[in-house]
Amino acid sequence: MPPVFQGIVTILVGVGGCIAYFWVSNWLLDRVIFPARGPNIGRNINRANLLRPWLFMFPAIFVLGLYLAYPVFGSFVRSLYNRAGTEFIGLGNYMTLFAEAGFRTAVFNNFLWLLVVPAAATALGLLAAQLTDRLSWGNIAKSMIFMPMAISFVGASLIWKFVYANNADIGLINAIRDLLGAERPVDVIQIPFWNNFFLMFILIWIQTGFAMVILSAALRGIPEETIEAAILDGAGPVRLFFSVKVPQIMGTIVVVWTTITILVLKVFDIVYTMTGGNFGTHILPSYMMSFMFRDDGRATAVAFVIMLIVLPVMVWNIAQARRDMR
Repeated sequence: MPPVFQGIVTILVGVGGCIAYFWVSNWLLDRVIFPARGPNIGRNINRANLLRPWLFMFPAIFVLGLYLAYPVFGSFVRSLYNRAGTEFIGLGNYMTLFAEAGFRTAVFNNFLWLLVVPAAATALGLLAAQLTDRLSWGNIAKSMIFMPMAISFVGASLIWKFVYANNADIGLINAIRDLLGAERPVDVIQIPFWNNFFLMFILIWIQTGFAMVILSAALRGIPEETIEAAILDGAGPVRLFFSVKVPQIMGTIVVVWTTITILVLKVFDIVYTMTGGNFGTHILPSYMMSFMFRDDGRATAVAFVIMLIVLPVMVWNIAQARRDMR
């Protein structure tokens, strides 16, 4: 079947199926289950109205259960079995993981990414939003800062792989070192511990544009009256920014920070493309990938650990969003 024709059929079947589901479910609810007639007409109408929202939500609940809840449960069960999946070993995979130096390194690196990347990307995005709003060519500057968001993580990694290359003819860092009289080139992605920061900078470079766009919109939404009142009270630019503007957009800053935090916990492409997890740069997703095709039980155990780390951040983010809506 040609792809175009297949796409058209998929749309027709999907849209038609949704329309048919809602029509049939409402017909059954109003005509068969709780018919709007007879002596109990009022009670039937009330019962139908109570049940109707669940009919509308059922497709989404079913899909989420099938593609989210069931895989989580299945992954946890799979992590309790051996490599071949034939012998139940309980928490053996988890105990083995916590005893491995590689896993502890991946956990440490993950927390290092969590501390540095969201804070740096949010701070740089806020700074860029404030400065570009004061420039006549601010829209051009914003476009250039936002441009890395249009590049895939793999593409961005390949770009920075050339920047970090241990060759003065290709690598920007070594070209600068060569101009300063350095004797030999250095491969920065092989320097223990510090190479993690060079990898983090790639994600910061990508996410700064995202933070800038969201925070720029928040800054523009600040009432002019508060800014004018602060200026009349003698507040300078720095104090105006930190004491007046930042507190009023703190909710948006928190949302941006948590969004980038969740992204950091899922990032894999950058580490895999740049180092493959070598030179002490493993994070939990790349460490999980190293077991994916040779020890499925241990890989699913790492995946479940990642989910446990992500879960509190997501719960806190949802709680913050609900608090802001009140």
